[in-house]
Amino acid sequence: MEEKYQKLKEIAEKEMRDASPAHDINHVIRVYSLCLRLAEHEPNVDLDVLKTAALLHDITRTKEDHGDQQIDHAILGAEVSESILRELAYPQEKINHIKHCIATHRFRGRNKPKTKEAKILSDADKLDVLGATGIARSFIITGDVGQKFYSETPIDKYIKENLLGGKHNGRIKDVSKHAPNIEFETKFRHIPNQLYTEQAKEIAKQRLKYMKQFFERLKREIYGKL
Repeated sequence: MEEKYQKLKEIAEKEMRDASPAHDINHVIRVYSLCLRLAEHEPNVDLDVLKTAALLHDITRTKEDHGDQQIDHAILGAEVSESILRELAYPQEKINHIKHCIATHRFRGRNKPKTKEAKILSDADKLDVLGATGIARSFIITGDVGQKFYSETPIDKYIKENLLGGKHNGRIKDVSKHAPNIEFETKFRHIPNQLYTEQAKEIAKQRLKYMKQFFERLKREIYGKL
């Protein structure tokens, strides 16, 4: 990693020192690596914008997780990143581009990515919640917030009662009522429809297949069928 990006990584790591393992600096590095992989299949990507945005995209995540749940870490992170990038002598036009990438990366956010780099970051961030990595992260969050690791609540009932707007991508009202299998039904299985790049869609298809098999087996084990 080049010196400039190593410095950005260190800044992010410092800001995220109290982060859950589900959203720590290791998540950032996985997203960074996925961004580079997706960029290989897209023409004319500004790699400086993409790398910088990837390293800073969750810089205020802990403020959302440990503070006011009304905080949108994507929006706040975009604002916080501006002063960091000015100190590193980024030109304003590039700063604006990076801020857009950060502000539009989250699944349940209201802002949608418009640039190629923002779409790649959005895709990479979503891919990290799928597959074996996604399963591991789900159960970390379950432990962090005291959820059951499996919920028998019917999905339609759960969406109506615990997701804002009564939609699968609405923000969660009460995280204690959530569970990994609920997250799979309300978020993970819909992710391929939210992706922008063809390479990300292909990766998502493989990872989602693995998750589907896992949660089907989990249910059978819970009911004593295996």
